[in-house]
Amino acid sequence: MIGLLRGRVLVKQPPSLLLEVNGVGYEVEAPMSTFYDLPDGDQEIVLYTHMMVRDDAHSLFGFLREADRAMFRSLLKVNGVGGKMALAILSGMSTDEFALFIQSGDVKALCRLPGVGKKTAERLIIEMRDRLGETETSPLAVKTTGARQGRSADGDAVSALIALGYKPPEASRMVSAVFQADMDTETVIRIALQNQAKG
Repeated sequence: MIGLLRGRVLVKQPPSLLLEVNGVGYEVEAPMSTFYDLPDGDQEIVLYTHMMVRDDAHSLFGFLREADRAMFRSLLKVNGVGGKMALAILSGMSTDEFALFIQSGDVKALCRLPGVGKKTAERLIIEMRDRLGETETSPLAVKTTGARQGRSADGDAVSALIALGYKPPEASRMVSAVFQADMDTETVIRIALQNQAKG
């Protein structure tokens, strides 16, 4: 199993990135918290990874922080939560915010996440409360990176939100509400998700 990768990011298309490691390109899915903190330029990064093997696909998930990977793995143990939903949860709020909502039993806040209904939110609260003690959380240090040339930041942001589980009309509405011409993709996504979390 692949537990860690060290290399350079060649392509960023949230929620996926292409990481070159010694001439080999790894396609990695990552939460937006990881995209926000990716360094500018051609710098080497380290991703803590989790590999998921299914009959129809092999998926690799990457995180800049071990705490985020630990939370992701804890989420996967919850009945009905798969990789896509766990990624969406960690993209929609920080691990600290998620822990706070779990401990306070805030079903309404959790239901703002894509794919999380009332029953799923209640199950998350019940099953995650005991596991949160096993996971260290840390505040997100938010950074943004430049948009890729030749692509529109608003279009990329809509695509990323759809990939995270939002329906296309909802994703378009979220982006339209916050988009400004000088924003890069990660900034648009971050603000759109923050607005969604506030309800």
